[in-house]
Amino acid sequence: MIVVAKLGTSSLTDELGIVDEAAIGKHCAEVAAARAAGHQVVNVTSGAIAAGLPPLGLGGDQRPKDAVTLQALSAVGQSRLMRVFDDLLASHGLVGGQILLAPLDFGVRRQYLHARATIQRMLELGVVPVVNENDAIADDEIRFGDNDRIAALVAHLVDADLLVLLTDAPGLLTADPRLDSSASLIEEIVEVDHALEAMAGGAGSDRGSGGMASKLAAAKIAAWSGVRTVIAAARREDVVAGAIAGSAGVGTIVHPHPRRLPARKLWIAFAVGSSGTIVVDAGARRALVDDGRSLLAAGIVGVTGSFDADDAVELATPDGQVFAKGLVRVDAATVTDVAGKRSAELPDGVPPWVIHRDDLVVLPT
Repeated sequence: MIVVAKLGTSSLTDELGIVDEAAIGKHCAEVAAARAAGHQVVNVTSGAIAAGLPPLGLGGDQRPKDAVTLQALSAVGQSRLMRVFDDLLASHGLVGGQILLAPLDFGVRRQYLHARATIQRMLELGVVPVVNENDAIADDEIRFGDNDRIAALVAHLVDADLLVLLTDAPGLLTADPRLDSSASLIEEIVEVDHALEAMAGGAGSDRGSGGMASKLAAAKIAAWSGVRTVIAAARREDVVAGAIAGSAGVGTIVHPHPRRLPARKLWIAFAVGSSGTIVVDAGARRALVDDGRSLLAAGIVGVTGSFDADDAVELATPDGQVFAKGLVRVDAATVTDVAGKRSAELPDGVPPWVIHRDDLVVLPT
């Protein structure tokens, strides 16, 4: 079995942001046990920014907010974080290897294949990959991203059987235990719906960028990749083995969806942020959803937001229902100018389609 295991910032650093070697040591021991049982494990780790705070004396209330400083902190913290992983994996006779990724690596076909080939070769050589976002040079990840999402995309990248999202909670609960003492663990999820997403709430700690909401979103991505997900407590004994075995009560298990989305469609749907919305009429919606057509200007009835060519936009019906997402071929001003026009009426230089079907994905509902 190929397992992608993600360890969050709150699970591998203390309240000051100092790397907790005992927590990482526990995880590395469980990775070694999984390897000994014949499984391959790809690790995704957060914590570079948090680990960079103490050496520069910027912990606590002094934690900076601006993107450039956060990038610098990640550069300081990443080497320290990787050094801990290297040493602790080596104590079990394993060799760690660092991989730094950005969402674009999943959207550009050549980069996607290169990343996949590299990780696959590492696994063939017996190396334990340790993946993190490339925060030091990609501010979009710091502003919008989280490693739960990266972990889900990596699970698709390596054709994993299981995604394990390790956190400081036992899984998704029926309510916030800080507010409701009767909150209980949701052990199985067949389909991630709006009610569950609302229940998941917001970020879980000041040190992390995610929280249960991002983990549920990642599980949704994994489900559409055909990958089973387990959301579980990092501190639980033998949690990785329990997740592999599907043990009862190990955490929240999110079952895979029977239909898989290809990598590029996953990237468009889940990994890139939306810069605006294009409203289309009923005929255009049918052509996109039922017939798999490209979006033409004739079916557009409205535009909101400011976007450039190649940005991602959502497609919605006049009543506001978002049903698709795609990479637009022209900017917002051009879309506004050509809305409702037939192809023969388009100005010179404007492509016949506003969003090509290869760049469009009907969103899972």
